[in-house]
Amino acid sequence: MRSRLALTLIALAIGSAHAAGPAEPFKRTVTAPHYGETLFHFYQDKYFSAVTSLMVSQHFARLAPHDDDSEVLRGGLLLSYGMHREAGQIFAQVIERAAPRSVRDRAWYYLAKIRWQRGLYADAEQAIAKIEGKLPEGLEEDRGMLHANLLMARSDFAGAAERLRGMTTPLDPKKPSPAGYYARFNLGVALVKSGDVPGGSALLDEVGRMPGANEEQRALRDRANVALGFAALQDGRSDDARDVLQRVRLQGLQANKALLGFGWAAASAKQHDKALVPWTELAGRSVSDAAVLEAKIALPYAYAELGAFGQSLEGYQAAVSEFDAEQGALKESIAAIQSGKLIAGLDARNPGTEMGWFWNLQQLPEMPHAGHLAQVLAQHEFQESFKNYRDLVFLGTNLAQWRDSVAASRDMLAERRKAYEQQLPMARSGEKGTSADLVAAQSKRATLAAELERVENGADVIAFADERQDALLQSLAEVQAAIAANPKDAQITQLADKVRLLSGVLGWELSSQWPDRLWRAKKDLRDADRGIEEAQTREQRLARAQREEPQRFVAFAKRIDALEARINALIPRVAALTTEQQQHVQGIAVAELTLAQERLAQYQTHARFALAQLHDRANLATNTTSSTKESGDATRR
Repeated sequence: MRSRLALTLIALAIGSAHAAGPAEPFKRTVTAPHYGETLFHFYQDKYFSAVTSLMVSQHFARLAPHDDDSEVLRGGLLLSYGMHREAGQIFAQVIERAAPRSVRDRAWYYLAKIRWQRGLYADAEQAIAKIEGKLPEGLEEDRGMLHANLLMARSDFAGAAERLRGMTTPLDPKKPSPAGYYARFNLGVALVKSGDVPGGSALLDEVGRMPGANEEQRALRDRANVALGFAALQDGRSDDARDVLQRVRLQGLQANKALLGFGWAAASAKQHDKALVPWTELAGRSVSDAAVLEAKIALPYAYAELGAFGQSLEGYQAAVSEFDAEQGALKESIAAIQSGKLIAGLDARNPGTEMGWFWNLQQLPEMPHAGHLAQVLAQHEFQESFKNYRDLVFLGTNLAQWRDSVAASRDMLAERRKAYEQQLPMARSGEKGTSADLVAAQSKRATLAAELERVENGADVIAFADERQDALLQSLAEVQAAIAANPKDAQITQLADKVRLLSGVLGWELSSQWPDRLWRAKKDLRDADRGIEEAQTREQRLARAQREEPQRFVAFAKRIDALEARINALIPRVAALTTEQQQHVQGIAVAELTLAQERLAQYQTHARFALAQLHDRANLATNTTSSTKESGDATRR
């Protein structure tokens, strides 16, 4: 039993680790506001809003000079929704159109990372092999960790060790690097699995002794120590096992495994009295943990080894009773899951308004036996399946909102059509007046143009005389007429010289001002031409609007009808897929608890067998005592 448990828990304890969360994004100054809007949604984990905003901005060509970066982002977002074909086409186009190498490399990296997250290991390896250069700081570390995890996924532990070895630079206690700790942990695991137990153990020991600046590092430290402890148990080094398992926190996630292993280390050294302490502590914890179940039968086993058969018997009897109760609890949990309580509870306690590939559980749902959920929710398959379910629920909600929006759009279109029909008579009335005014303006313009041509060709400087000059010209003409009418009038004739002088001055003034006044007249004519042209354009637009607006209303109505039909067709499809996915998620949870039932049944069998052995031993002792007594009596007779 000990060796079987040790192998099981070693498999749980030894496994690759990676830093949580996405890698540090590629840093670049954002110059396009619409691209900044997309990134804002993205970093708020609003991935659906990000991709819709991005695609709208791409449609209107608003993202330059971030066209390549935006395509990489769109590809990654589509991949997160499982649209591998569409995303693959995007990345292929990015590569084919000779995008900068840095953009292509990031495209392949994100493709590899998301494929890894979705369990497509072979495809992820193909993508990561396409990276030609060095990625930006942060991404490069993630790339190395990802590549190592992919190698370990196909059991190439030697290759993973070689890949990680270059990442394990000396640790600086003043500047702890999460990537460095994870690299050491994964390298240690890879070396152990590749056969280099001493080398792997040394690295795991280094991680197991690190200070632990935060909860993430402390959890990794516990994992390393549990892995070391069970590896030592498997090698028969019980003292070493106890030394490293003592480092594990009593309230951490690895505490139950550590307590169980510590007890087996003592038991393997025939120190069953020392095994009682950790096993007693462990046996008092929730039976939903396999380590606790093991402790329930390990504890009476230790009592039996110490000769405390009465306590051993009580322990096994208590274990059988608790196992029976746990079987009932598992049945209740399975029934609750099958009725939909698990999914409904997760939805209610962990609301989400967006789609996305990262789902973080915040609160456990209310269930008859919530402790059973830990082993269910920890599964990668469950996480991925539930994420898909949440995405479908989000799409269903979105489609319902879009259906309501379509109805609102139809109402808005009806209101605009009504307003158009109301304004059309006034527009037509105004059009008639505008047309008449335009004809009159065109006629007047033609007259002015002819007059201007005459003035220019004849150099008629008097034509541009202003009001003062017109008055002077009129006065001079009257005086000249008077002189001509009275040639013998001495007083009048004396004015002739002055009149000639004034006429000369006025003529010079008109001549000097004529070029400027001619230019201004031509400019006024050009302005009039522009005004007439604008009036003609407005008249044409009005006429075109009268012809086309009804057609636009019809086109919009058809588009709205088509969208409504498409949405109405998608809603039941999404609803059916949602129901199917919910059943799939529930099936995963039920399968996990069914395995727990089977595991529990094995423990039940073991406990009952141990009870039978104790009863047989007790009966044998009683019979032996009776036989001895009868033999003594016969001898005396």
